[in-house]
Amino acid sequence: MACVITSPPRSAAAHRRAEATPYVDLTRAEWSALREKTPLPLTADEVERLRGLGDVIDLDEVRDIYLPLSRLLNLYVGATANLRGALNTFLGDVGQKSAQRGTPFVIGVAGSVAVGKSTVARLLQALLARWPEHPRVELVTTDGFLLPMKELQARGLMSRKGFPESYDRRALTRFVADIKAGKDEVTAPVYSHLIYDIVPGRRLTVRRPDILIVEGLNVLQPALPGKDGRTRVGLADYFDFSVYVDARPEDIEAWYLNRFRKLRATAFQDPSSYFRKYTQVSEEEALDYARTMWRTINKVNLLENVAPTRGRATLVVRKGPDHKVQRLSLRKL
Repeated sequence: MACVITSPPRSAAAHRRAEATPYVDLTRAEWSALREKTPLPLTADEVERLRGLGDVIDLDEVRDIYLPLSRLLNLYVGATANLRGALNTFLGDVGQKSAQRGTPFVIGVAGSVAVGKSTVARLLQALLARWPEHPRVELVTTDGFLLPMKELQARGLMSRKGFPESYDRRALTRFVADIKAGKDEVTAPVYSHLIYDIVPGRRLTVRRPDILIVEGLNVLQPALPGKDGRTRVGLADYFDFSVYVDARPEDIEAWYLNRFRKLRATAFQDPSSYFRKYTQVSEEEALDYARTMWRTINKVNLLENVAPTRGRATLVVRKGPDHKVQRLSLRKL
């Protein structure tokens, strides 16, 4: 008779170790239940105005996903204020000046091109501003810190636009650091998707918000070492909370192409549009260009730079092929 060798059963402790994770994983239904009795402050028309082109977000999605998130963030903001009070108590007279005014709560929103992170950021801004504890909520996208087109061309970076090296990372980090430090007024450059470039002479002014949302591809990137080899402070070091919007690359590609098709019929028609040339060729030729852009630039950036930062997020929001959120992972404290 053949002898069958089987592995001994794992102990309960070994099983628990195998399942150990820094996140609490939640289904859509489990997450939705966490909103409790938080009222929905947005109407269908408001959601329509906030969602991005090609995004299918509706009131059900806002109610199930983003309302619980706004409640969680409200709790985080309150807990941070309590912690600040404890710190001021500890500092006593030494911290009297800083005790008079708190600093803004900073949220980072990261994810691929076309994954819907801009819609998430706008929804969070609208929802969080309805809470009486923090009515002043500002949203800044990192697009404004892209290097101007002339500089990208001079450095040979036009085909790397959106990659970490295409941003003025020092200026972006300084901008958020100044806001986090409590400066009364901080300004940022303005980017235009129409002209595909920084708008000369225009600045966005942020004046001491209760909450600042920073949205962009690479906001969770760790700091690069300085020329002296020392580790610097990175943008994400100033975040109190961060969200990574996740989806399968093949789904994001489909959304990217769908958005390009819709833009070709709308915004690209503007005579001032940088992409107007793609309205002068057949749809198939235009989509071939979009596919090339996705596969040689956006997908490469996603796999090499954006997706590797997912594990640094406080919350990972995972979307299915229909753009609906399916699961969420919340980092444990």
